[in-house]
Amino acid sequence: MGLTKQYLRYVASAVFGLIGSQKGNIVFVTLRGEKGRYVAVPACEHVFIWDLRKGEKILILQGLKQEVTCLCPSPDGLHLAVGYDDGSIRIFSLLSGEGNVTFNGHKAGITTLKYDQLGGRLASGSKDTDVIVWDVINESGLYRLKGHKDAITQALFLREKNLLVTSGKDTVVKWWDLDTQHCFKTMVGHRTEVWGLVLVSEEKRLITGASDSELRAWDITYLQEIEDLEEPKPKKIKGSSPGIQDTLETEDGTLEMDEAPEDRILSCRKAGSIMREGRDRVVNLAVDKTGRILACHGTDSVLELFCILSKEEIHKKMDKKMKKARKKAKLNSCKGEEEDPEINVEMTLQDEIQRVTNIKTSAKIKSFDLIHSPQGELKAVFLLQNNLVELYSFNPSLPTPQPVRTNRITIGGHRSDVRTLSFSSDNIAVLSASADSVKIWNRSTLQCIRTMTCEYALCSFFVPGDRQVIIGTKTGKLQLYDLASGNLLETIDAHDGALWSMSLSPDQRGFVTGGADKAVKFWDFELVKDENSTQKRLSVKQTRTLQLDEDVLYVSYSPNQKLLAVSLLDCTVKIFYVDTLKFFLSLYGHKLPVICMDISYDGALIATGSADRNVKIWGLDFGDCHKSLFAHDDSVMYLQFVPKSHLFFTAGKDHKIKQWDADRFEHIQTLEGHHQEIWCLAVSPSGDYVVSSSHDKSLRLWERTREPLILEEEREMEREAEYEESVAKEDQPAVPGETQGDSYFAGKKTIETVKAAERIMEAIELYREETAKMKEHKAICKAAGKEVREVSLMVLILPLQPSAYVLEIFKGIRSSELEESLLVLPFSYVPDILKLFNEFMQLGSDVELICRCLFFLLRIHFGQITSNQMLVPVIEKLRETTISKVSQVRDVIGFNMAGLDYLKRECEAKSEVMFFADATSHLEEKKRKRKKREKLILTLT
Repeated sequence: MGLTKQYLRYVASAVFGLIGSQKGNIVFVTLRGEKGRYVAVPACEHVFIWDLRKGEKILILQGLKQEVTCLCPSPDGLHLAVGYDDGSIRIFSLLSGEGNVTFNGHKAGITTLKYDQLGGRLASGSKDTDVIVWDVINESGLYRLKGHKDAITQALFLREKNLLVTSGKDTVVKWWDLDTQHCFKTMVGHRTEVWGLVLVSEEKRLITGASDSELRAWDITYLQEIEDLEEPKPKKIKGSSPGIQDTLETEDGTLEMDEAPEDRILSCRKAGSIMREGRDRVVNLAVDKTGRILACHGTDSVLELFCILSKEEIHKKMDKKMKKARKKAKLNSCKGEEEDPEINVEMTLQDEIQRVTNIKTSAKIKSFDLIHSPQGELKAVFLLQNNLVELYSFNPSLPTPQPVRTNRITIGGHRSDVRTLSFSSDNIAVLSASADSVKIWNRSTLQCIRTMTCEYALCSFFVPGDRQVIIGTKTGKLQLYDLASGNLLETIDAHDGALWSMSLSPDQRGFVTGGADKAVKFWDFELVKDENSTQKRLSVKQTRTLQLDEDVLYVSYSPNQKLLAVSLLDCTVKIFYVDTLKFFLSLYGHKLPVICMDISYDGALIATGSADRNVKIWGLDFGDCHKSLFAHDDSVMYLQFVPKSHLFFTAGKDHKIKQWDADRFEHIQTLEGHHQEIWCLAVSPSGDYVVSSSHDKSLRLWERTREPLILEEEREMEREAEYEESVAKEDQPAVPGETQGDSYFAGKKTIETVKAAERIMEAIELYREETAKMKEHKAICKAAGKEVREVSLMVLILPLQPSAYVLEIFKGIRSSELEESLLVLPFSYVPDILKLFNEFMQLGSDVELICRCLFFLLRIHFGQITSNQMLVPVIEKLRETTISKVSQVRDVIGFNMAGLDYLKRECEAKSEVMFFADATSHLEEKKRKRKKREKLILTLT
């Protein structure tokens, strides 16, 4: 067999042109000790950290494949929790930018993430209707809370009590007691989806936002507090006759029947509604850290801000109202009307929550975040729909605060989708053009070096020499720009309809354009005298026109400039001679119009891509179809040959870029990365780079490596990836005592957990073999009466005892995947594991890890372990050693805690001394300065 044809692999190099993607939320993050300067923004699968002051991207938190849907910074500001579209959560360190912890538990995209007050627990809500509480420190799932019937929209921990409150699209708000992991209250006062909720007024009030223009407020009364206020009652006996104890008098005097008295923790009563100005649904509802400013926005560009008044402010307001009412009553009595003996002023919700101001942004708001600056200003940062970040600040303490836009990040991306891309002839500059602007990027640094306003661009190219660019627009105009100055040199009305395509002539003296006015026009470059200067400038003049019967969608010159290929709306491609404009060939076979095409460097082949999802390869000599390839799952949007080869790239609406071999008709590789339809791509003149643009607003750069790509291996890798995906989608292992479809555990089966279980099984089998060999060796030594040298494979591989090797394998499993790995382990391995655990416990090695594994195995295999007579003595020994070893560990931790407390006290005492020392030195300095000043005055006088 001869050598297979060698291809070179293209890999993803960078994502640029994107400021923030729409699916996730923007958050302020603390970096280098500074608050309010840096924001984290979702950017497809990555997270970008932007410096608002400089408008620069300073850190990229690298994602894998899935889009980011949710961000939440930890209370200490050191970490950022990132939720993805596939239900996974990663926790990144903001110091190093690495994602060390991964949680897999949800089956669908993450919709909300919230840390508790200390940052030790993380609650995640998902489209799969589950809420999972994760232990961040132990890197494991604690429990799964099931009960909602639709996607979760918000989850909040309470500060003082171990409770969680969640809202969902199923119109309910649920309260969960985290001690028992049960829902103890469901609020059903909403008629539509609950899109957001916040806790205010020291967690005594809940405010919810739904699909209407009302923000509903609910008063929360904690029942323990009510019982404390009343006289002490005799202790209730469980099962006693339900009487007055089971009812609770609410604030409006009515008796409210609740659940059994043991289940009741709090009661909620609707306090009223605040009307928003927006008529549509609430998209985001949030409160600042102080709990004083409440902000919400709908699907428009207005953020509404409300102020939640403190008790003192409310008292002052009510006193004013009372005075007004008394004045009015006095006036009425003067007029002869009867004076009302009792003047009542009712407090309404509007007295407690006041409207402050509105912030109007330049485009629709997708998400926002609030932060207080040390100067007392409130900063609001917005991620907008048109790939833009804006920062506003205002002083909420002023009577009429005026929000001011202080910063915006615009230069790093287009406001709308990029419709055309081009490379300069030296492979260094990349042109991208959208509905309103043309941008020139440096390929190596990915910095935007020029931005020029234009009309809706459809096609473009660099004029030979790379000093000017020409853009074809939707209105049929040609726009000529000078790159050095960034000026628009000339606008020419070229076509009556959209100018769909342009092709530079191989001799570089002119170009051809095709438009929706059924005409193909030929243009030549020329130098004309510039009115503003003495030098001549570049211009274009039309030389010929070819009139056709259908709209022209694409035009392409052959490399020898003899032929011109024209794609028409009637699904055919017509080939004409360039010199005489006579018809040469018609390529027909596509069922839908040909959107894109390209001719190979030697003029032998033409490849056409169509909206019918097929790519056809034709010979240009006779117009025969060599092959029809089913290329994409949706329309083929762009097609281009790699220079000096018969390889070509296609881009489709199915979010994929594919490389093909036009000689062998083979699919070489797929470049996956975009999350929406791909509009266009450009291959660099050297063939080393490909740049692509998509509806997800991102531009992606792909780079050719020196790594050879072998097709058989590529197909094998694709099959493996498919298998791994199917493994993760298989049914979860059944646990005795659980109903099917009810997953008690927080984790889920993934390919990593399956691999971890396989590693444990291999280690146990190796341990079995080695122990058997050791016994055999001892028997041989005994029979021979002397020590016989043994060569063990284990000793050659690892200088460890077999049991120690097993422990190393357990230590190597990620904390978040441990339970799921043990869950898929067959029971036949459990007896050996329990015996080994007994050994480890007696040695006192990794007590916490061993206990965690042991308790989990006992929980899931309880029936089989207890019925196995062989394991009874092992379990007995384990019970004794576990209790003693755990108490030892507890004592060590207690001792360490006491030691740390002592050190803390010592440090505090020292810092106080330092503080006083600093204060006295400061005072001395002041005195010295004063004396100096007095001396100066004396000398002057």
